[in-house]
Amino acid sequence: MPAPRTSVRTAATRPARTTTARTATARTRTAGARTTAPRPPLTAQEAQALRAVLAARAAATPDPGAAPSRRSTTGRSSSSRRPASATRARTSRKRRTASPRPAPLRRWLPTADGRRWRVRLSLTALGLVLPVLAGLVSPGTQATSTAAEPTDTTGLALAAQGSLLDAANRYRALERDLAARHAELASARAAEQSAQQQVTAARATVGTGAADLYRASAESRSPLLQLDVRAAGATADVLHGTALAEQAAQELEVDVVRAQRAEADLTLATRRVTVAEAALATVQAQAAAVLEEVRAEVGGLRTDVAAQLAALGTAQAAAAQQDANRAALRRWQEHLGVLALAGIESPTAADLVDPTALPAGLSPALDGAGQPIPGVAWAVAGNRPVTVLPAETVAAVSSALAQVGKPYVPGGTGPDAYDCGGLAAASWLLAGYAIPTAAGDQWAHGAAVPLSQLQIGDLVHADGGHDVGVYVGEGQVVAASAAGYQVGVRPVGDASAAVRVTLPAPAQPNAALPAGTAGRGACGAPPAPVGPVSPAWGGWSNGTIPATALCPIARGHALRCDAAAGYAALADAYRAAFGSPLCITDSYRSLGSQVTASRAKPALAAVPGTSNHGWALAVDLCGGINVAGTVQSAWMAANAGRFGFVQPDWARQGGEKPEPWHWEFGHLA
Repeated sequence: MPAPRTSVRTAATRPARTTTARTATARTRTAGARTTAPRPPLTAQEAQALRAVLAARAAATPDPGAAPSRRSTTGRSSSSRRPASATRARTSRKRRTASPRPAPLRRWLPTADGRRWRVRLSLTALGLVLPVLAGLVSPGTQATSTAAEPTDTTGLALAAQGSLLDAANRYRALERDLAARHAELASARAAEQSAQQQVTAARATVGTGAADLYRASAESRSPLLQLDVRAAGATADVLHGTALAEQAAQELEVDVVRAQRAEADLTLATRRVTVAEAALATVQAQAAAVLEEVRAEVGGLRTDVAAQLAALGTAQAAAAQQDANRAALRRWQEHLGVLALAGIESPTAADLVDPTALPAGLSPALDGAGQPIPGVAWAVAGNRPVTVLPAETVAAVSSALAQVGKPYVPGGTGPDAYDCGGLAAASWLLAGYAIPTAAGDQWAHGAAVPLSQLQIGDLVHADGGHDVGVYVGEGQVVAASAAGYQVGVRPVGDASAAVRVTLPAPAQPNAALPAGTAGRGACGAPPAPVGPVSPAWGGWSNGTIPATALCPIARGHALRCDAAAGYAALADAYRAAFGSPLCITDSYRSLGSQVTASRAKPALAAVPGTSNHGWALAVDLCGGINVAGTVQSAWMAANAGRFGFVQPDWARQGGEKPEPWHWEFGHLA
């Protein structure tokens, strides 16, 4: 910032200025007010500290542009009797002789008034440092100190979530590598077995030939020994026998060579198996290291951060489902809050295996019959007992609750959509445990616990093991539902059973669960309806479904996730048949879009709030499908049903309002 302009005076007539502490403070304030970087107003404590610092600085530092303040008997400075140029020259000479330090700042300044610039730069530095000093001296005076804490907890939770997701992605990649290594090992072992069989057969052939040769007489091995000059007529037979003997010897030599090659092939196959086993072991070790890394991280996760981790979900649900989700989240956070206030940190699962050797301050948790509950403990918070879960369980439950509202899609393992087994597997993977993604496999290979000892974090199975959810207490689980098409909190189903992930897996698979009585399918899918059904789903009204509950199918288009999966398969089949992508013009229509369409095409569009597009279950197609009688429309009529899409009667050729482009997912009422 340039120095303030002053009236033009010559060096001979301009008087030297004596800088007092008050003048320095005023100049400093003026310079500070003119800094280009705006700062918030100083607090009373900061202003007082600033005045004290600058006053002390002005009193202790003489003005470099003036002579020493030697007062005359008249009360005026002696420097006033000299021209300003002489004063500066004398001061310059004194500096050159008395101090070895140069003054590089004035050398680089664009004005001769270097003192003003130094004061301004000093003030800028003080303005940057003073708030920090004020916070260190009196942190209780900062109004933002308490408000920054939740933000810090949220930041820590986001950082932890990102780190855990990164580790989960690395483990999933290693899982795919493991599958490839298993396939390589299986192929190598099959080749080794085939080579071993060839070696066995070759050895048997060589052994048989060698045994025959050993048992043969000398004349059989060497027919020429039978030649007799007195029996010339037998020569032909002797020569023929010799030829046969040579042929047998050659065949034996070939068998020996084949046996040697089979031995070499077996050696190579065995070496290939060894290499494949080593590669598999390496990837297994890497995968185990990733899981150990995750367990170590969640073992050090603060309780308040884990509570905030559960609240990171942003997906919406319908009103009733949203209330259930929020109630479960609030209940979980209150539980963790009690632990945090009492200073109780969750131990690792390894620390809770033996109920007779628990960490200090913890006691075994008991069921209604007084039997110890494995894998959990009790502590005292205030004047009442509280259940203490392993740190891994806390991370898994928080991660599961953070997914509420996300879409259900068959086979989904996250992070954007899930099925019931995929949600359970993904949640526990973020806690350092790799479990199968299929609900049935999770039951078969999990450590079963009786329902009387059910604890938060257990996997609760229903419908014959085809449905699973993560238990969150109060008779509820968080699960991806094929009936509600979302991840949400719902009651535990009938005929349930449970497994605890943190306990060792059983030596033998658990017995199959009895089939459910409701006739539901995977993840609670309702039985196939007979005839047209209501298109309403999820608890939303027509055209008000949030984008987070839908799955994209093309740029700018989305459907309910099961319909989206059917559409994706339909699009793949169409591309295979025609070599071009499936053409789409419309899918989900919000209520506002329905109003716009009704105004633009009142004769074609449905009344706003009644269109099946508003349920995200209908599409309008193009590319020839929109024209009756084309090969594309004929293909759709023959194949769309395989993927769940049908054309309502009113939209067919000859119907009430023919729209060959309009197709719906299922027979909708």
